[in-house]
Amino acid sequence: MLKPILLCMAILACLGSMSHAESLVFQGESGPGSGKHIVFLAGDHEYRSEESLPALARIMAKHHGFKCTVLFNIDPATGEIVAGKPSNMPGMEALDSADLAVVFLRFQNLPPEQMKHFEDYLNRGGPVVGMRTATHAFQIAEGQPYAKYSFRSTASDYELGFGHQVLGQTWVGHYGKNHQQSTRITAMDAMREHPILRGVENAWVQAGAYVGKPVDGDILTMAQPLEGMTPDSPVVESLPPQPSEWTRTYLSPSGKKARVFTSLYGTPEDITNEGYRRLMINGMFWAIGLEDAITSQLDVSLVGPFQPNTFGNQTHALGIRPEMYQGFESPIPANNHINKPAAKKTPAAKRKPAEKS
Repeated sequence: MLKPILLCMAILACLGSMSHAESLVFQGESGPGSGKHIVFLAGDHEYRSEESLPALARIMAKHHGFKCTVLFNIDPATGEIVAGKPSNMPGMEALDSADLAVVFLRFQNLPPEQMKHFEDYLNRGGPVVGMRTATHAFQIAEGQPYAKYSFRSTASDYELGFGHQVLGQTWVGHYGKNHQQSTRITAMDAMREHPILRGVENAWVQAGAYVGKPVDGDILTMAQPLEGMTPDSPVVESLPPQPSEWTRTYLSPSGKKARVFTSLYGTPEDITNEGYRRLMINGMFWAIGLEDAITSQLDVSLVGPFQPNTFGNQTHALGIRPEMYQGFESPIPANNHINKPAAKKTPAAKRKPAEKS
């Protein structure tokens, strides 16, 4: 009887350790990314980064050989993935060995022991891909550790924080009607030969346009708001195109110039569009310095079941833990139990539009 008892104890111990997994790792086997490590930071309230980034990580690992670590906002009480809050992202030490950081955060105020790994990564000049709300990745009060990264930073040596200093733009505002107007993305004529644009055709995203103009660098694409939520919707004639994706470099304290690719989009429904998905995969290859591996036939096909949720503030799938996305065949999301916050009963006279970003 002793052996079965010991076996049961071992199984229970294994299950117990799995239930506390706080990050997700996809290990590639072969390809141009072999030996390279990408860390994805998923932590926003509205745009379902917790679904977009595991899907992109699978592509980079399965098709191209990268090791991909995905970190999430985790509820410390339950171990479940949450959307944007609390600001708690265990596993940030993965950045210590990262060759690329893909940042999809919004208004984060991470504990100092977690932020330290992010700052160390930037200080050594690690390349960055920023998506959508990464322009306002942090909201940290003045006087607090790492306050300079806040999107409204007044630090004399780090004005407007991470978005402005690294990505090239802080949060400015929406351009048109988010959730009602989708966006067509087209290449700048002068940039059509750029490696990031190889094979990119018919790029379209469901997310509404942001007002965007980088402080420097090369604008690759322009975003045209459309009247509806389908690719064939007519253009909004009153809203001319705005910059959509760009590249630049930032100078780290170590003296290294690091590559940056910024996209103002990236909901999981956006990456169901092959043109936009290819744009993001190419952008990661370029940022990590593997542009010679980018071809118009580069495999950007989705890996495993992917039926994403429509973006919305706090409308994330509930009960998801990182280990539920392990492997290449588990469904994303792992269930359809979506959070639906109760509507606040505010008197009509006191109502005002909610801030969205």
